[in-house]
Amino acid sequence: MTSSRTEVTASGLRLAIDGQVATVTLARPERRNAMTPAVWHGLADIGASMPSDVRVVVVRGEGPSFCAGIDLRLLSGEGVPGDGAIARPEDDDFDARVAGYQAGYLWLRDPSIVSVAAVQGHAIGAGFQLVLSCDLRILADDARLCMKEPALGLVPDLTGTHPLVQIVGLPRAIELCLTARTITATEALLLRLAELVVPAGDLDSAVADLVAALLATDARAARATKALLQQAAGHTLAEQAAAERRAQAELLRGRQSS
Repeated sequence: MTSSRTEVTASGLRLAIDGQVATVTLARPERRNAMTPAVWHGLADIGASMPSDVRVVVVRGEGPSFCAGIDLRLLSGEGVPGDGAIARPEDDDFDARVAGYQAGYLWLRDPSIVSVAAVQGHAIGAGFQLVLSCDLRILADDARLCMKEPALGLVPDLTGTHPLVQIVGLPRAIELCLTARTITATEALLLRLAELVVPAGDLDSAVADLVAALLATDARAARATKALLQQAAGHTLAEQAAAERRAQAELLRGRQSS
């Protein structure tokens, strides 16, 4: 039986679950979905409470922009009404607080799900890092990506540097970060930062097609294969071959016992 529910959180997020598909929407369009600590904690809470039968998570933004990055009021000292202050290096718990922000991004790599970023308009800084946290990325042709943090006197600290280097390589990652230039959807496709670029009006249907294709694959095999692929870069060929044997045996044993 397929169940569906929609929740709106106080942190400016909307979670909709329809059977095996969860959609997480950044829902602060009046601020172009700018990020705050409450948003990061809200993302972490969603990840921690995700039902075990969800197989695909789609992350998107409401309105014309995916995410404009960090809410600049946090950096100016103005502050965001109803939100706590951002972590400062003089805070005794600075490391733990930033780790709490990062938790909102890390769960999207879990092998039990496939995460898909559906990106329209701008995905800047913290928003770009959220896009990079997802396994797959579909961009509208009006999408614009930018790692803005170095231009603001910051480093990207929301888990985006690792996937960026993995995808585009170290020299290009340095260039993109240290120039903080804007990447068009066309260039993103060339750099492998997007699996697909579609006209803006076709974004929803393209995401729906991808989700349907992902769900058509056996769930246990999908989880085991994602976990196996995530290990590959850190393994020698012999180590990966052994990991493949172990994964296959475990998968087949699981089928026999169920």
